[in-house]
Amino acid sequence: MNQSVSPAFYAAIDLGSNSFHMLVVRHISGSVQTMAKIKRKVRLASGLDEHNALSQEAMQRGWDCLSLFAERLQDIPKDNIRIVGTATLRTATNVDIFLKKANQILGYDIKVISGEQEAAMIYQGVAHTSGGIGRRLVVDIGGASTELIIGKGFEAKALTSLKMGCVTWLEKHFQDRQLTQHNFDSAINAAKETIAPILDQYTQIGWDVCVGASGTVQALQEIMLAQGMDEVITLAKLKRLQKQAMLTDQLEELEIEGLTLERALVFPSGLSILIAIFELLEIDSLTLAGGALREGMAYEMVPELRQSDIRARTIDSIQKRYQMDSLYAQQVADTANKLLIQCGGEQWIPEPQGQPLLNTACQLHEVGLTIDFKQAGKHNAYLLEQLDLPGYTRAQKHCLAEITRRYREQFSAMPEQHAVSATSGQRILRLLRLSVLLTHRRDSEKQPEIHIKAEDNALDISVCHQWLSRNPLTAAELEIEASRQSDAGWPLTISER
Repeated sequence: MNQSVSPAFYAAIDLGSNSFHMLVVRHISGSVQTMAKIKRKVRLASGLDEHNALSQEAMQRGWDCLSLFAERLQDIPKDNIRIVGTATLRTATNVDIFLKKANQILGYDIKVISGEQEAAMIYQGVAHTSGGIGRRLVVDIGGASTELIIGKGFEAKALTSLKMGCVTWLEKHFQDRQLTQHNFDSAINAAKETIAPILDQYTQIGWDVCVGASGTVQALQEIMLAQGMDEVITLAKLKRLQKQAMLTDQLEELEIEGLTLERALVFPSGLSILIAIFELLEIDSLTLAGGALREGMAYEMVPELRQSDIRARTIDSIQKRYQMDSLYAQQVADTANKLLIQCGGEQWIPEPQGQPLLNTACQLHEVGLTIDFKQAGKHNAYLLEQLDLPGYTRAQKHCLAEITRRYREQFSAMPEQHAVSATSGQRILRLLRLSVLLTHRRDSEKQPEIHIKAEDNALDISVCHQWLSRNPLTAAELEIEASRQSDAGWPLTISER
């Protein structure tokens, strides 16, 4: 091996039915950093004939794509490369012809994995990149197969790969390229028939949260955000998007705000499959997972990244990468948690994500200081909005960015965000600001013992008179903070005891 090549680089290649993907990452500071994402629309599944043989044209599209990938693989150690083929390559009767030339182009062997193996890898990708507790139902709609998995932590309890996907359903149910009620009903009902054999098993196991992975769900989220909706996918929103699609007669003319041109062709078929899953499994809501098959392949090549608390791993990684004061960050978090408990805990911030977001904001509120002191809040917001944060959804990243933008000096209302309610977001901000102020000496032995009472949005903080006398700067800053929050409509009083 070339000694100049870093062994910390890894490549995961997924030869899917709709697209070929290549993910290049490096292991750094206890996490993985994405170095490259290369995607090409190959539409392999559309090249299958009635006998499930791949056409020469489809195979050539695949070989041309792999010629591009091969260049990047030259710089990565052989042991750090995983290449898999999925549904279409499982189905193709002449797959050996495709693989023989493909292996020669890449210089590595492609492993065609079973549906169950694919589902297991997808689940690992979700487990490594998505937060949440309890059992999760994972939905991954690919080009020629749909994977449904139930798992907890890193252990999958049910794995199923169904023979339906956005490309195959396009050819079966939208072959005439008409966006009619008949075509949608046909696609939805056929998907329900495909899911029906596993319905009892999945409903008996049950799940606490539902997440979606890969292209169809990602496209849906991008559409909803572009149209001013939040990131949570519901059946009502899916039906709304179906109606929008049916305003256009021809599939080739489909235009929906937020829908990319390259995704438009397979969007109605993927949407139909997801509607069927929602209706048959009676799913309330679904959010986008942080990763799927390729991420599962990449993370599994780095065993030390198998940590059950994904958010804790993410926080630790960022603190190390940006040389943050982790001991002080924990002091701020401990103080904020004590304040939250005194305010009423879950009664004061009722959302399950409230306390974890408060903790994260405390742990990462100083990341912007690594760039500049004067505009630390601005840099905080930019970094947390843009950094890859496994364990956090896009809405949660935005919420954290806006909270930490405001962690000191001027107090302003939080903008619209969809991670928690507006009231909870503002309350998290208030607790963060107070905790930073109370711990500014960075020594838990030197911070005051305080008592805080909450009556709806009004807060009263009681501090020992003697401590305030000995710490006039903090006393003055507490009074200034009380004025700032009160002037903004969030009453805060400071009293002595």
